[in-house]
Amino acid sequence: MKRLYITLGLLIAFNGYSQNKDTQKADKYYESYQYVAAIKEYESLVDKKKADGYVFRQLADSYYNIYNMDKAAEFYAKAIGKEKDQDAEVYYRYAQALKSQGKYEEANKQMDKFAAKNPNDQRAKAHKANPNYVPTLQSKTKLFDVEQTKLGKAGASDFGAVLDNENMVYFVSNRGGGRKDRWTGDTSSDIYKAVFKDGTFSEPTAVKEVNTKWQEGTVAISSDGKTMFFTGDSHREREYENDKALDVKKGTLWLYKAVKRDGKWTDIKALPFNSTEYNVGSPSLSQDGKTLYFASDMPGGLGDTDIWKVEVKANDTYGDPVNLGNKVNTEGKENFPFIAEDGTLYFSSSGKPGFGGLDVFKLEANASEAQNLGKPVNSEKDDFAFTFNQKMEIGLFSSNRTGDDEIFFAKPICGRDADVVVKDAKTGEVLAGASVSILDDRKNVIKTELTSSQGGTSFYTECGKEYTLTASMKDYDPSSVTLAKAKGGRTQTEILLNPIEVVITETHVILNDIYFEFDKSHITEQGAKELDKLVKVMNDNPNMVIFVKSHTDTKGSDKYNQRLSEQRAQSTVQYVISKGISAERITGKGFGESEPKIDCKDNCTEEEDAQNRRSEFVIVKK
Repeated sequence: MKRLYITLGLLIAFNGYSQNKDTQKADKYYESYQYVAAIKEYESLVDKKKADGYVFRQLADSYYNIYNMDKAAEFYAKAIGKEKDQDAEVYYRYAQALKSQGKYEEANKQMDKFAAKNPNDQRAKAHKANPNYVPTLQSKTKLFDVEQTKLGKAGASDFGAVLDNENMVYFVSNRGGGRKDRWTGDTSSDIYKAVFKDGTFSEPTAVKEVNTKWQEGTVAISSDGKTMFFTGDSHREREYENDKALDVKKGTLWLYKAVKRDGKWTDIKALPFNSTEYNVGSPSLSQDGKTLYFASDMPGGLGDTDIWKVEVKANDTYGDPVNLGNKVNTEGKENFPFIAEDGTLYFSSSGKPGFGGLDVFKLEANASEAQNLGKPVNSEKDDFAFTFNQKMEIGLFSSNRTGDDEIFFAKPICGRDADVVVKDAKTGEVLAGASVSILDDRKNVIKTELTSSQGGTSFYTECGKEYTLTASMKDYDPSSVTLAKAKGGRTQTEILLNPIEVVITETHVILNDIYFEFDKSHITEQGAKELDKLVKVMNDNPNMVIFVKSHTDTKGSDKYNQRLSEQRAQSTVQYVISKGISAERITGKGFGESEPKIDCKDNCTEEEDAQNRRSEFVIVKK
């Protein structure tokens, strides 16, 4: 299969159209993933004027599964034209096909239909939260310069390059002219290698000891260069399903391990969690060699294909595969994981918001969500199999933006990693879960992260620019520091937060003034932060009883202001009770405009009015 990309057809009959005698042969091909043969049969029905909505849907899905998005878009449109009330996934796939053509406005209309039909889907939620995300992606800070390598061969599909620490690049290509794949019509893929020196590659040669007449796919090389994990076909282990009706032996994708001895790859072994029931492929090995990442459609995933990881133990034993969850995976396709030396996970997804087709994303070690790499790494076409050699500071990725799958350089634009640690200013202890934001020189928030259990997080910044870092956390006053200009590399910054100290007198708990909006009684964000301090005081003093006095400004009638202040007092009381404080320990009363903080009568300024719209906290009992 092209790219050894795990693809499952959705076998869904819909709204009056279904399999019938005319489609039996085509359906058999489709169900066995032989999409090229299926397309030929379905298109013969179109030529014979026997095509209904089902045939158009099957044709569209077949083209979608072999990455011919122009044809997929054409036939999804025809399927919808025959029957507008389609299964939700039709609208999603049609939207993806339209994105690959750069037709974002039309794609959004289809995503609206998808979201309406499947509102709980993660992809639907992401769309509804930010339907017009493309301009934001297009304006995203450029992280890499891109340049096509000379590894490609005209007419061939070349992809999945990984550069090891011994200046050897391994990649996948079907240039060898082997047997034809009945799924895609392409010749089978093999693993190739070339030497990388002075920015260029030597003439690629096949890695004969791991290649077979079957499909081979992307590889992972250990940091010492002595171990290879690679994707292969289950046929090499004589494991397959024999479909006599279609005269095909249906295999699945498996993972294999090889060891280098005397310059040759040997001791090839299939991994124990391979199965004829599902596919596993696209391996990537952690720097310490203890965790293997891969893609699979095994049971327990979130969508079509997911990213998983497994512990690599001694003596060719492994732990149980673990799904990476919804930080990475969606109901769509995720594939081609690569775990970098610094713990950043790169992967490709069609389920997260992107430019179209597959986009490359990264999930940094302490990040709360995955980030799209933006252009020029990503395009309207399929962009995938991103790898990065930190020692040489060079990335490689694959894309079909020129027509065929080709391998590109991704050269980092000068930047620096800003590591930030947040600590308690009095004790020096690190603060986990603190919110840290980085702002540009115009004070625009670029990104916000939560600190890890070690109190740290990190941001990627451009060289030669000054930034501001702000940190905040419950029970602490916020603090900011300046991140000075740098020429690259990695910087360490410490932010100290002072614990909030509330003044408690004999008669009052004194907080910062809690302000209300004009003519409103709801608790504002500022008010909530202050009331949280009161909640803490009352939790620390379990016998304390508080009486809330609420006041208004002088605008409006006495009667109106009295009623409004009563509402504000009750809002304040209810907020504190909602945080777990017993209703017996807090009561409140409105005093209208009868006790102004600033006695300015009818000549109050906006600021004076704001100060009069306040609450006070009287200690009834300590």
